[in-house]
Amino acid sequence: MDVTRVLMVSPVRNIEAAVAWYERLLGRPADLRPMPSLADWHLTGTGWLQVFEDPTHAGSTLLNLEVPALEKALSELTERGLTAGPVQTGGERTRFATLEDPDGNRVTLLENPVA
Repeated sequence: MDVTRVLMVSPVRNIEAAVAWYERLLGRPADLRPMPSLADWHLTGTGWLQVFEDPTHAGSTLLNLEVPALEKALSELTERGLTAGPVQTGGERTRFATLEDPDGNRVTLLENPVA
């Protein structure tokens, strides 16, 4: 099976509140709003984040985003009014910090997840 794109979907209760939060997280507006209940951010050439209004499943997602410099990413979040939990380590090289969107979907920023 060939896979050409990976779509992460974060279900939320209120799309407009969620879009505002994810704009702060990512530092920019959504790339597409193909329908009123959906917003897309094209994070890489083949990796997209979709925020979708689905109250039944809101708060059930775990999103892992690899960043090149964790401290810089956390500083940018602070400037945008978002706060992640403490920096933790995993394995020999990985460092990460976690925050939650307004619905409780967990977003983890990872630095050096693989050797």
